[in-house]
Amino acid sequence: MDLTLSYIDPVAFHLGPLQIRWYGIIIACGILIGYFVAQEALKRVGLHKDTLVDVIFYCAIFGFIVARIYFVIFQWPYYMQNPGEIPKIWHGGIAIHGGLIGGFITGVIVCKLKNLNPFQIGDIVAPSIILAQGIGRWGNFMNHEAHGGIVSKTFLEQLHIPRFIINNMYIDGHYYHPTFLYESVWDVLGFILLISIRKHLKLGETFFLYLIWYSIGRFFVEGLRTDSLMLTSHIRVAQLVSVILIIISIILIIYRRYKFQPPVYKNAGPLSWPKQKV
Repeated sequence: MDLTLSYIDPVAFHLGPLQIRWYGIIIACGILIGYFVAQEALKRVGLHKDTLVDVIFYCAIFGFIVARIYFVIFQWPYYMQNPGEIPKIWHGGIAIHGGLIGGFITGVIVCKLKNLNPFQIGDIVAPSIILAQGIGRWGNFMNHEAHGGIVSKTFLEQLHIPRFIINNMYIDGHYYHPTFLYESVWDVLGFILLISIRKHLKLGETFFLYLIWYSIGRFFVEGLRTDSLMLTSHIRVAQLVSVILIIISIILIIYRRYKFQPPVYKNAGPLSWPKQKV
């Protein structure tokens, strides 16, 4: 079989001299789908339908900016020599942990300005975030990036994955681990878990559980990747951050239950910015 016949072009189409890449289209679709999912949760807790417009808009913008800055910082020797590449996010190079940091800080600020409870908003959007991440990983697939180490074609066939994925894991003469797929499946399973048990959890715990679930999957998938951002020659940044997020999230769940006894998510109703940090 001629693999070039099934090769996916990262460029979806052209608008004059402008290239519209699948990466950007898929990322945008993930955000949009996540928004509509969150809208349904918004209605159930009694908040206005437009509550999330500013939250998601600003979190998306500043999340992308910080995600790029995060990536550039850990690849600075390259970007120092090629500064013109820094704004070219369509070439890849978006660090999800950087996006989470930027989005989290922005979300808290917007919640404060809008008099919204950040824990409640976090619980509402957490399933949407992990779903958007699962969808967004297919942007990496279209870019033929963020893959793992070399494997055999037989190994991929034994995974019983679609043929078009196998064919597009053939890059520069070798087949590679489809780590984008591993993480995407993990994220979708996390989405199903979060929307299934959210109503039984205490306020804020859905968001913390999201961090735990995502970080566990990312830790193991990152160990297979060949393009990891490295803190040292042996420590991968994403794995270190994942461990830190897991520990912090568990501590905060326990601490908040003991100290503040937050209400159950489904019984909370519309909440404003907390007078005490619950």
